[in-house]
Amino acid sequence: MANGPGYLKVQGIDVVDPHGKKVILKGAATGGHLNMENFITGYPGHEHEMRLALLEVLGQEKYDFFFDKFLDYFFTEADAKLFASLGLNAIRIPINHRHFMDDEKPFEIKQDGFQLVDRVVELCAAEGIYTILDMHTFPGGQNQGWHSDSGLHRALFWENWDLQERSIKLWVEIAKHYKDNTWIAGYNPMNEPADPVHHRLQSWYARVEPAIRAVDPHHILWLDGNTYSMDFTAFKTVLPNCVYAIHDYSTMGFPAGTPYTGSAEQKDILRKQYERKVEFMREHKVPIWNGEFGPVYASPGETDYNATNQQRYDLLGEQLSIYKQDQICWSIWLYKDIGFQGMVYANPDSAYMKLLKPFLAKKKRLGLDKWGRDDQHVRHIYDPLVEHLREEIPEVSQKRRYPQHWGLEGHVHRVVRELLVSELLTYEFASYFEGKSFEELDELAASFKLENCLKRDGLNKILQEDAGLSGS
Repeated sequence: MANGPGYLKVQGIDVVDPHGKKVILKGAATGGHLNMENFITGYPGHEHEMRLALLEVLGQEKYDFFFDKFLDYFFTEADAKLFASLGLNAIRIPINHRHFMDDEKPFEIKQDGFQLVDRVVELCAAEGIYTILDMHTFPGGQNQGWHSDSGLHRALFWENWDLQERSIKLWVEIAKHYKDNTWIAGYNPMNEPADPVHHRLQSWYARVEPAIRAVDPHHILWLDGNTYSMDFTAFKTVLPNCVYAIHDYSTMGFPAGTPYTGSAEQKDILRKQYERKVEFMREHKVPIWNGEFGPVYASPGETDYNATNQQRYDLLGEQLSIYKQDQICWSIWLYKDIGFQGMVYANPDSAYMKLLKPFLAKKKRLGLDKWGRDDQHVRHIYDPLVEHLREEIPEVSQKRRYPQHWGLEGHVHRVVRELLVSELLTYEFASYFEGKSFEELDELAASFKLENCLKRDGLNKILQEDAGLSGS
């Protein structure tokens, strides 16, 4: 693996190259690849549940074949070249910890994980693209969301010292492996932590940082704030050579949010939301990284989908103008999916999308995915339950439930829709693959090859124009 252009490092509020020149990293995440998510590739619930169901349906040989092909096809040389052609210079690689460790053998590191990550890093490096390694899931779950792949509604990671130690050991091994590769812009040790008591995250950072530095003293650490990378109020000090990361989604970019019209009031909301999140960085004069943001997009067939998407492009443009003023690094969510947010997405006429069309329609009717899903078809079912609980549970108890910004309704939907109902439908999803031949499985996986995907030109044009502004 090529060593690369020299280590990036933190200098004041900037990220700089070995010559002291400011570098602004702009790019996207390969979400759905080395960490799959339900709305990105269409399954219900959690990745590990889906994989177990597919293993039962396909058997080991076909299961291995399908996922080997899927991982190969999802990101190839062609994807890296497209990314570079847009002027983008950084890719965040979300990783599921299960590629490196199993619960049955918790302290054994699987070497296959390095092969998967190496391949993406090398493809990007060949095109002059930096990569940031993002640990997106943790044993026990570092947050309460589906994307931590715990299958739980509690973040047990914070309650178990052994789980925390396992994750530190994993990061030490990753740092050993990549310590000499300077095409890697650094490590994002934990995606969207959500520690209900707030202080355990800082304690874990204070343990993982020196452990990594002991084997790799050079790479930047990109550290997320608490409560899904939105809250730094419990942070008191900064660690050396670290960039602090927010995630800056706006509800105006989602179906349930108020449509963005570009009013002065809405622009003020966007600015204040951003300023609240970066207050810690401004106070301590450290760099800012927006590690995730971006609207979801309407699909053909939905009412006024062109107008809706233009509103969301306008929203994205306004957010980018805010980040441009501060000259911060950013990484949009995400590069490739089945049509919600991706810069490219699977063609509706592809084998994968045609096979799963009935199931995806059912997911939409049931409002299973939290991300970008409108629950209009099931609101009449859940609203009475939420109202009943609201009447019976004291308000003070409702407000104590972390994360508080979800509210009672959000917590009910997390447990019932996103956990229970989704889990019950996992085997129905897997049944669509039953009896498929190796050739058919190959065709399904190949639906995610770039040449078989569609490009979201409106989004890519905005990103390309912004990347051209930075000169970096």
